Amino acid sequence: MPLHLGPFVRWRSGLVLTWICLFSSGFTFTGGEHAATVTHPLPAAFSDLLPHFLVEPDDVYIVKNKPVTLTCRSTPATQIYFKCNGEWVHQDQHLIERDVDPATGLPVMQVKIDISRQQVEKIFGLEDYWCQCVAWSTTGTQKSQKAYVRIAYLRKNFEEEPLGKEVALDQEVLLRCHPPEGVPLAEVEWQRNEELIDPKTDPNFFITVDHNLIIKQTRLADTGNYTCVAKNIVARRKSSSATVIVYVNGGWSTWATWSACSAVCGRGWQKRSRSCTNPTPLNGGTSCEGQSVQKSACTATCPVDGGWSEWSKWSPCGADCTMWRSRECTQPTPSTGGKECQGLDLQSLNCTSEQCPQTASGAEDVALYVGIMAVALCLTLLLIVLVLVYRRKKEGLDADVADSSILTTGFQPMGIKPNKPENSHLLTIQPDLTTTTTSYQGTLRSRREVTGKFSVSNGPLLEPLPNGSHTLHNGKLPSDPNDFMNRLSSQTYFKTLPRDTVNTSYGTFNFLGGRLTLPNTGISLLIPPEAIPRGKIYEIYLTIQKKEDMRLPLAGCQTLLSPVVSCGPPGVMLTRPVILSMDHCFDACLENWAIRLKKQSYEGTWEDVLQLGEEVVSEPYYCQLEAETCRVFTEQLGRFALVGESLSMAAAKRLKLLLFAPAYCSTLEYNIRIYCMDDTQDLLKEVMQMERQLGGRLIDEPHVLLFKDSYHNLRLSIHDMPQAHWRSKLLAGYQEIPFYHIWSGSQRTLHCTFTLERQSLSTCDLTCTLCVWQVEGEGQSITLDFNISKDIRPLDSDFLLMDNCTPALAGPSAFQIPYLIRQKICSSLDTPCPNGADWRLLAQRLKLDRHMSFFASKASPTSVILDLWETQHFHSGNLNQLAAVMAEIGKQEAMIFLVSDGEC
Repeated sequence: MPLHLGPFVRWRSGLVLTWICLFSSGFTFTGGEHAATVTHPLPAAFSDLLPHFLVEPDDVYIVKNKPVTLTCRSTPATQIYFKCNGEWVHQDQHLIERDVDPATGLPVMQVKIDISRQQVEKIFGLEDYWCQCVAWSTTGTQKSQKAYVRIAYLRKNFEEEPLGKEVALDQEVLLRCHPPEGVPLAEVEWQRNEELIDPKTDPNFFITVDHNLIIKQTRLADTGNYTCVAKNIVARRKSSSATVIVYVNGGWSTWATWSACSAVCGRGWQKRSRSCTNPTPLNGGTSCEGQSVQKSACTATCPVDGGWSEWSKWSPCGADCTMWRSRECTQPTPSTGGKECQGLDLQSLNCTSEQCPQTASGAEDVALYVGIMAVALCLTLLLIVLVLVYRRKKEGLDADVADSSILTTGFQPMGIKPNKPENSHLLTIQPDLTTTTTSYQGTLRSRREVTGKFSVSNGPLLEPLPNGSHTLHNGKLPSDPNDFMNRLSSQTYFKTLPRDTVNTSYGTFNFLGGRLTLPNTGISLLIPPEAIPRGKIYEIYLTIQKKEDMRLPLAGCQTLLSPVVSCGPPGVMLTRPVILSMDHCFDACLENWAIRLKKQSYEGTWEDVLQLGEEVVSEPYYCQLEAETCRVFTEQLGRFALVGESLSMAAAKRLKLLLFAPAYCSTLEYNIRIYCMDDTQDLLKEVMQMERQLGGRLIDEPHVLLFKDSYHNLRLSIHDMPQAHWRSKLLAGYQEIPFYHIWSGSQRTLHCTFTLERQSLSTCDLTCTLCVWQVEGEGQSITLDFNISKDIRPLDSDFLLMDNCTPALAGPSAFQIPYLIRQKICSSLDTPCPNGADWRLLAQRLKLDRHMSFFASKASPTSVILDLWETQHFHSGNLNQLAAVMAEIGKQEAMIFLVSDGEC
């Protein structure tokens, strides 16, 4: 019986209901409204084969609104239909293709259907949308695998994004990334600086199965911005960048070799250095800890000059009537660079007639001796004649030169009578017709005493004053200051002196001493009693040299730490050291500094004359360092400056911060000027005077900031202004002063200006915060709150300039301790006392005992101690306190201090 396939298909509301009946001869479709019968008989040879699938439908994704196509191919097949989610797909939606396999002759049937996004979304969320194809043959049916149809998507936000890190060199880094949710699942890749990371080409990178990135061993090249990238067939998403900084901590290099010993002979010092370059700190790595310079005491072997031994005995007289003797340079032998012996090491001498062998006749010897005597007689007569001629000429010249000028004070020019032919060259000297006779009010001195008034080579340093008067009136000189400066600057050595009478003090002093002061600068010069020799009178000056005019040779980490101060004239003879006081601006921690006192030579070059902490008492310079002041003992006047070289990054300078603003403001703009300068009184005075000329006033108290040698700049910014009334016209977030401009100390009045603008002229209340800080260092936060038109706070410039002392004081008025009492104290304490009640105990009570060796090297240690006390306590000295110290020592001289000046 032939088989018949009778499919019955009924369509209702788009759904397909199918009943299939198998018959041996064919198949028939029967519907509720219509029916069709289709018969595809198979060849008899293949009628017993079941269909098998050549192509089965695969899982697919719908991207956006594009439909997807499912394909099914089977042989031998007489019919193929798709079933989706358990329901048959309408036959009109099938695209059927029939073919015959040329190799087997079997019929091949291929069916395609399209699935839209709307079809899938109808059941989205209930279950997955799937389709399956069913193939028939005369033998039976076969079902394909299920093909799932899904809507593809990729969310925008990552579930976990990578975070930036700072990591040391050669460390492991883990960057996490959890991609956004998506269908199909997103693939993950990593980028560094927008370039793809491929672990195959760079095995230092590893991407885990959960998409995290591992840098196994960080390198400097691994510094960069890392991005996690997720992608599928729908979209490509990038995470926010994670900055990875690979930093390198600094490491010290090996120590360099020790330098040569600073002393040529005896005890000195040597140093060695190392640098933070092994490795150099990078990307914010920590700097090296510890000292970059080490010092060590050393002892240099002194050179030994050679010395002659004793002469040997004379040799026997030879045939040539000569005998010899020798000596050697062995007592001692020169060593370590010492000088060789000077002179001959072999000496000869003619023998006497008895020792010399007789080789000539007696007559010839007599003739020889007669000739020698005749020559000696002639030479003697010639010498006598020359002596007589010389004495006659000398007597004539003295008679011509002598006149009555020796009876005057020595200021008149000498008269010369050139009537001798030998002195005809003196006629070329032109007489000085402008010179007038000057009188000197005081005791009559001989010419020798007057010429010694100025101990300078090539004549006197200064001409006499115009009125010829050198009388002292309470230490003040009545002559014109401008005339003094003009005469002073006309000298060869003082061509570079500024003609600034405001910052110059001068006076005339004798053996009683005195004091010169530059008011409001912290600079003074104390001339102790007996420092000027008795019988001498010196005209001495003290002035500040502007740093812009002086080119100090600063190299490396060197910086100027004090004003450049000149006192003179150079070359005057002093019997005791004077004391020069000046401010400095470093943190007074000598462990971090190498501080040198520099002095300018006559040729204009700067020389190191002293290194603080390594003073030698035998030298003409010594220094006492205080918190803000340096006191220099010097026996030679000249131009001085304090220069420092930092030994570590902990070395710091003190900066003074001054805030100025206009005293009156009639415009919308309002300027605030912030000065960042060295913390010395002379600079404070200079800025105050300059701002007074600009019409500015101080709007806050001065602040001090420690500025370290870290090569970082100084930043200034303004914050917290009421935005409704004020705004800053600064475009950037802050202003910056380069490190070297501050550290060199050569620019005196460094400042930044903040220009503010108010909304209306009626706005007068200003509130803001000014921040000044060194990058990676210390800072100051200054809060301002005032009325710019009604500010009555006592912060005017005169508030800080209260020093009204007399610039020049001479004699007893310059000292707190009366002269006679001072002499009595010195005579009492200079003599060593067995129980220690002498100058040593005085230094200990006055807290000056660290300078014991210096005091002991002086003829009168007590006098030097009192000089230093006078310098420190000139403005605030209390004689009663000094008297109490003397009473503790056990000296009765303490009671003398209670005596009034009139009784003394």
